[in-house]
Amino acid sequence: MNTRIYEPTPPHRVAFLGLGVMGYPMAGHLARAGHSVTVYNRSAAKASAWVAEYGGRSATTPAEAAAAAEFVFACVGNDDDLRAVTTGEHGAFAGMAPDAVFVDHTTASAEVARELAAAARARGLHFVDAPVSGGQAGAVNGTLTVMCGGSSAAFDAMKPVALAFARAVTRIGDSGAGQLAKMVNQVAIAGLLQGLAEAIAFGQKAGLDLPLVLDVIGKGAAQSWQMDNRGKTMVEDRFDFGFAVDWMRKDLGLVLDEARRNGAQLPVTALVDQFYAQLQGQGGGRWDTSSLVRRLKS
Repeated sequence: MNTRIYEPTPPHRVAFLGLGVMGYPMAGHLARAGHSVTVYNRSAAKASAWVAEYGGRSATTPAEAAAAAEFVFACVGNDDDLRAVTTGEHGAFAGMAPDAVFVDHTTASAEVARELAAAARARGLHFVDAPVSGGQAGAVNGTLTVMCGGSSAAFDAMKPVALAFARAVTRIGDSGAGQLAKMVNQVAIAGLLQGLAEAIAFGQKAGLDLPLVLDVIGKGAAQSWQMDNRGKTMVEDRFDFGFAVDWMRKDLGLVLDEARRNGAQLPVTALVDQFYAQLQGQGGGRWDTSSLVRRLKS
């Protein structure tokens, strides 16, 4: 049963492109908040299932879904997928009305965000890059954190609508800034998880009661979301859930590409990326990112 209480906001005509593990519940929150939602997904069966669960309607192309929509939200796989649903054949930009706002929740490059923002402006549209943090659980519970890049006007327009599936929606700066902030997020998580993995592996080698140790240090300066939510499952060697290694490697690839452009030194991030590659080689592409600890036990 959905227990989310939605902030009152006038109903809008919206579209949602991409009904994966994140997009499906995010679009559902928009419908439950009272908005008129049209969905598009490459797999028509997934779109039909969404309509059966939440109402609204489905469209056969992004352009059709975006027609008459005031806001078009998207959450797809990567830069190329994003280009396909925006400027590609039958892309959303072709169907959007002047002054409509495209809000991209894909974790993509800052470069593509700037590219599509320029393409949107040329058509009289607005584009906000708005990657999210909080994972599948955050999408399901409507508690995502959204980092946005784009004009203040476009951000101010989309924020009340996005709060249907988020607890925090923040403008970081101009186009691309949202994606760059998400990269900062992933760098922080990668390093933190490796540290937590080493701490757990060390404690187990020392023969300590790790659940007790984590409970104790979790009340002090070492506390983190990852420790609170992944520490116990790391000790138990359970990783069949959460944010997949494959997805983190895609994100870290974006980070390292950007670092090569801006000159940032990311030695720990580069090393953790290699560790995730090793996990992929062990068949762990779909394991949760906390599976870094498994490397240290083998």
